[in-house]
Amino acid sequence: MTEYPFVPLDTHREYPADEMRERSRALLQELRRRRTVRHFSSRSVPSEVIENCLLAAGTAPSGANRQPWHFTVISDPDVRRRIRIAAEKEEKEFYEKRAPKEWLEALAPLGTDDRKPFLENAPCLIAIFGVKFEELEGGVKSQNYYVQESVGIATGLLITAIHHAGLVSLTHTPSPMRFLNEVLGRPASEKPFLLLVVGYPDDEATVPEIGKKSLDEIASFI
Repeated sequence: MTEYPFVPLDTHREYPADEMRERSRALLQELRRRRTVRHFSSRSVPSEVIENCLLAAGTAPSGANRQPWHFTVISDPDVRRRIRIAAEKEEKEFYEKRAPKEWLEALAPLGTDDRKPFLENAPCLIAIFGVKFEELEGGVKSQNYYVQESVGIATGLLITAIHHAGLVSLTHTPSPMRFLNEVLGRPASEKPFLLLVVGYPDDEATVPEIGKKSLDEIASFI
């Protein structure tokens, strides 16, 4: 078992109350501009930007600091095409056979269906996997903890970093997603968590005019 030395906390910055309020307001306004986009330009994205966003995601807290995530970045058009074909197969099954009526009714105002052209049109896909355990020497398995929670936090940071860099994204979760292991050659110890579509918005991209819940609707103070 690895034992970590404890060192002084020298990275924290404390701000005056007025500056804290301004920084929190600025971040709120920045994130209010973020929108999920389904119409992507084919323009390529600088690789360094994606790398920095992934490193930002990797700063997320995780259970026992096991960092149980793996990100596969897909820019190869042939692989993106294979992913689209496999995803649309699952989505067609979902929309036509598996989805409850209530779920389809909830999706209807957003105009979604089993066709997912963005998986092929966007210049970059990021497949996010939760790593259930690590393979050690001799075939020994070392279990990871709070994988779902940890990967969820890292994904939130990744989406925020991508928006902050000036790109747009779309979270895509065809169910099941095991085809990603096969297409991308990932081991069975990794479970697909989410497929993130990343790029620039198409010049004529549109988004639904929706809002977010108010503070009173999402929080309580005791």
